[in-house]
Amino acid sequence: MSLIPCGSLHIGTNEPHFEADHESPERVVKVQDFYLDEHEVSNANFAKFTEQINYKTEAERFGDSFLFKTLLTPEQQTELEVYRVVNALWWYKVKGVSWRKPNGINSNLQGLEQHPVVHVSWRDAVAYCTWAGKRLPSESEWEVACRGGKQRKLYPWGNKLMPKDQHWLNIWQGEFPDGNTQQDGYQFTCPVNEFRQNNYDLYNMVGNVWEWTADLWQAGDTSESPARVKKGGSYLCHKSYCYRYRCAARSQNTEDSSAGNLGFRCAKNA
Repeated sequence: MSLIPCGSLHIGTNEPHFEADHESPERVVKVQDFYLDEHEVSNANFAKFTEQINYKTEAERFGDSFLFKTLLTPEQQTELEVYRVVNALWWYKVKGVSWRKPNGINSNLQGLEQHPVVHVSWRDAVAYCTWAGKRLPSESEWEVACRGGKQRKLYPWGNKLMPKDQHWLNIWQGEFPDGNTQQDGYQFTCPVNEFRQNNYDLYNMVGNVWEWTADLWQAGDTSESPARVKKGGSYLCHKSYCYRYRCAARSQNTEDSSAGNLGFRCAKNA
């Protein structure tokens, strides 16, 4: 874990790209010293957790999770057409998919041991953090860590997407949602230790997979499965559609949601 120093720091932005996401206004928050995992939780570490306490994720119990279209054959896409997400037709609800079978019902974790665990709900993430003696970071903590001590920067390393013409994160290149050119080297997720992004030795804070935070999307929400804030964007983000691989960007899913681009990392009090 990396020690994230305390202080008063800016989060949010006064130049929001998605008004509905409530990225603005920019504001100052005070955080105490805390620790944050350098890496997203990997499949290997999540496996240790499930084996030790015989844990089953919500996707395993529900019997399905969401996959991106490129992981399905044209025939499967046609067969599952009625199970698409209404506002994002490239997402399909697929039976039998879980963290153990992250890229389809015939997939497995071979070669993906050090990739981030996906298809985990917010409740699954909380269970893992509790087992590890940790917790999920608050949204403010996550964003302060993402900024790496820099003020008002778009990305953990600064404002330029590709300093020195090098890739600093795993996102979609090409035309979305078809034709990922994989110029960053990855079609799907990358290993959790692939892209070091700031001076706090944090990897993949933006890109790779979305990360759950502890915060409610709407304060005071007491519904059965309230929405929680997720941060960082994923390997499926592209500026034309999902320009959310910025530190200030945010989105949400309900606590019981899971998908092939949604994971987490843990925090701990200093």
